[in-house]
Amino acid sequence: MEFKDYYEVLGVERSASQDEIKRAYRKKARKYHPDVSKEANAEARFKEVGEAYEVLKDPEKRAAYDQLGARWKEGQDFQPPPGWDQGFEFHGGGFTEADASQFSDFFESLFGGAQAGGAYTPRRPMHMRGEDTHAKVLIDLDDAYHGTTRPITLRHTELGSDGRPQVKARTLNVKIPKGVRQGQHIRLAGQGGAGVGEGKAGDLYLEVEFRPHPFYRVEGRDVYLDLPVAPWEAALGAVVKAPTLGGAVELKIPPGSISGSKMRLKGRGIPGNPPGDLYAVLKVVLPPAGSDEAKAMYKQMAEKLAFNPRAGLGV
Repeated sequence: MEFKDYYEVLGVERSASQDEIKRAYRKKARKYHPDVSKEANAEARFKEVGEAYEVLKDPEKRAAYDQLGARWKEGQDFQPPPGWDQGFEFHGGGFTEADASQFSDFFESLFGGAQAGGAYTPRRPMHMRGEDTHAKVLIDLDDAYHGTTRPITLRHTELGSDGRPQVKARTLNVKIPKGVRQGQHIRLAGQGGAGVGEGKAGDLYLEVEFRPHPFYRVEGRDVYLDLPVAPWEAALGAVVKAPTLGGAVELKIPPGSISGSKMRLKGRGIPGNPPGDLYAVLKVVLPPAGSDEAKAMYKQMAEKLAFNPRAGLGV
């Protein structure tokens, strides 16, 4: 059985309003009515148009059909998904067995069936869980270190009373757990897509992203900090203050340190079991030669140290 694209049948966009669907139906029905149409396949097209309109004119049927449309395309093999076999509840349809004969197997597999010798009756109400939805949430690195609750605003599209899609905003207070990692998902139960009938709403999954930090970069639970040091601090050793996510600490710089040396502060990264570490990556920074006195000191160093940084290059 092939999936039927009812929007394609009526020649309307999936975002069409109920009025646009009604106008499209009337136009197509006039074109293919067997009493007036000269098209070779007029009767079949007329039935197809009527079937499409029967689904899309009803907001409840349309919403259920749209959920299927996200999974199948026209012409693909179709089987009702799990949970759909309970059928769909018609509201005041009043169909007869003769009406049922107008509809395709695809329609009957979704919305009901004809009983031999009797009226066209609905199956039991269909209940289908809503779809899970996904979004990204941007947080500060401090939020991951300490944990917090933050309001976030999400934008989503839903059908309005006129059948047109409308963009709406909703604000949720989201608990950011202590130790959450970049790329981790926070699950908010029941905050996803609405269910059909008495079906429960789906879940919302928020993917965590960190805002860029002026000092730190993160790899997993480990945090890296480029720590500037003066040449004499690197050469002679020193005790300097260094920032961490938990506050400033005093860090002992070993004598003879060079740029790129890493100093590990165990457990000072993102909390967890085990917690990450913080790595202070030393960056030797030269003082500017912005005064005559500074220039004189650089000249003195050049004369007395006889230092060739390119000696290892053979030049």
